[in-house]
Amino acid sequence: MNRNLRSNVKRHIPKDWLCELRILYRLGQETLGDIIRTGWVNIVIITTMAAILTIFGACFRSAISISSFSKELGSALEISVYLKDSVEARNVKKEIQNFNHVEKITVIPKGESWAKLKTEMSLPNIDNPLPDTLHVKVDKPENLQVVFDNIRRIPAVEDMSYAKDLASKIELVNHVVKTITIVVIGIMALLTITIINNTIQLVIQSRKEEIEIMRLMGVSNWYIRFPFIMQGAFYGFTGSLLAMIPLNYVQNGLANVHKFFMIPSPSNAQNIVLIVMFSMSILFGAVGSFWCIKKHLQV
Repeated sequence: MNRNLRSNVKRHIPKDWLCELRILYRLGQETLGDIIRTGWVNIVIITTMAAILTIFGACFRSAISISSFSKELGSALEISVYLKDSVEARNVKKEIQNFNHVEKITVIPKGESWAKLKTEMSLPNIDNPLPDTLHVKVDKPENLQVVFDNIRRIPAVEDMSYAKDLASKIELVNHVVKTITIVVIGIMALLTITIINNTIQLVIQSRKEEIEIMRLMGVSNWYIRFPFIMQGAFYGFTGSLLAMIPLNYVQNGLANVHKFFMIPSPSNAQNIVLIVMFSMSILFGAVGSFWCIKKHLQV
């Protein structure tokens, strides 16, 4: 009841923006004071955070490159479709184009295949035994089997083939990479929250009396919490800044690997890694601080 009354009163009080700015300035001073008060421990925390984030960033960036390699290799996989005699290849091509996940279809006439084979091998002068062939390119390796099953139902198709084992291995690699990335994110979150939690607990103990006085004076809970949350976010941000240095070397190394295999490097991969790393480190740092405050301050 009192809480509802208080919120209704606050809603009808006009806001003083100058006062709000003063409060923000004061909270910033409190955050800076807490960081200075922590002393040399800041260096240990930031370097530890940077090490954790470097491992995360390197794994995440490598995962993007591995996925790129798998996708490039998978895009080279094609389904070879061998047609029956007296079947018009163009009609079958139009029918297959209506299937989902089909990206490209190349028609190889049997005359062209036979001429090429005769130039490569010494063959007797016999009638062409080869069928007309369609090379069907699929958008993703995991969709090969679906397209394969759809094409197999066409009556004009005599036989079909594709590198099923290679497609399965590519799909397995993608699954493993995604799983490892999720595990690394979980470990990073756990370590970050634990480190921040322990650090903020030390700061709370050093300011215990001051916090108790503020509570007795009726200071808002968020006014007490905010500097600690910002301190946790600060550790995440500065740790990410420091982690950018080794991650640049990782980026250059992976770019050279892509050049060596003549596979284009994923566009904006490094920017994606940095955005995710900064966002998650700041978020986990703030969350670690919030949990610590909620547990130890009872505010």
